[in-house]
Amino acid sequence: MSSGAAVSRVGALERRYLSGTFAELCRIESPSGRERRCAERVIAELRALGVDVQEDDAGARGGSGCGNLLARIPAAERAGQLPPGAGAGRSLLLCAHLDTVPAAAPIEPVLVDGFWENANEGILGADNKAAVAVLLALARHVSSGEGTPVDIELLFTVAEETALAGAREFDVSRLHSEFGYVFDHASPIGEVVVAAPSHFRVEASFRGIAAHAGIRPEEGRSAILAAARAVTAIPLGRIDPQTTVNVGTISGGSAMNVVAEQCTLLAEVRSLEDARAEALVAEIIDRVHEAANLPDCDCDVDLSVQRSCSGYRLPASAPVVRVAEAALADCGHEPILIASGGASDASALIARGLPTVNLANGTEHNHEPDECVSVAALEEMLDVALALLEHAATVPPASAR
Repeated sequence: MSSGAAVSRVGALERRYLSGTFAELCRIESPSGRERRCAERVIAELRALGVDVQEDDAGARGGSGCGNLLARIPAAERAGQLPPGAGAGRSLLLCAHLDTVPAAAPIEPVLVDGFWENANEGILGADNKAAVAVLLALARHVSSGEGTPVDIELLFTVAEETALAGAREFDVSRLHSEFGYVFDHASPIGEVVVAAPSHFRVEASFRGIAAHAGIRPEEGRSAILAAARAVTAIPLGRIDPQTTVNVGTISGGSAMNVVAEQCTLLAEVRSLEDARAEALVAEIIDRVHEAANLPDCDCDVDLSVQRSCSGYRLPASAPVVRVAEAALADCGHEPILIASGGASDASALIARGLPTVNLANGTEHNHEPDECVSVAALEEMLDVALALLEHAATVPPASAR
């Protein structure tokens, strides 16, 4: 939410570069697990600027064909712009993820009334190519002679859309930063995510007995029926203001005329209260077993439960939050502290001990066919990122942890 006009920190050429880079990145399809082409484009861009980039082995461990990328840009003094010694020896992490959800149609970015959208009926990939483009534009800006008051660490993760797999595999001990930011919340710029939910993945695989559906149905045991009974017994949707449960997929059977021998459902639980999430997972497990054991089902069932991430709450007094508020206000936005129902790489980084804030990036309708982002939001995001560098330089060392 804008609270007043602010002078842009970048010129017209850099703004055109930002939009052009964003459109180019969107054209490179990079669903989770297939981020290599997008990663190579990012590596080439950074190395052309003289920025060293290192790739870890998270891909092999996290189910992707590419690892996380980490780049560092050292601080450079800008005479007269900062107090003597400001920012010395300090580093700030900025993070974006390379992957998207699967694209239902080819991605061809077009500008319509100042908004980038897909000319075809499918996602644009602004989640999270908007942030990737912003970080590349920031690297170009500070490497062109503008300099940076603090060391910058740029982290480009993989497999974020599959339970934060890349960030969860990243070795945070490699970082020098005291705190960091991701730009991965599809809401108006100005919103600062200070709380996010615990997330659990629950998979239930039912095993029945196959039989001819028209001749010997009595001899069969339908795994689909058992799964259906489980779904109707599980509480779904918004359970309370802080908690949601969803069954996202259900699949099984082999043919129309065969009593289904197998069926699998995949569910998730999210809650800002960890104990509430755990209680609902336990309830789902009970409902699944009860459904499998019903007389007209009588199926076996295998259950798998995975905690994808733990919830967190950041105090408003934390330096990572206060720097975000100062940077946003400096750019003409009213900072608004919010709790989100979505997870991000911030959840994984916080779990590893690095205070991290997820900032709204101005994108709209992420994961949907009408996903879009305005040119203005891209430019505002870049201004905020540059302001974060300036305000991070004013934080006393070691006070961020």
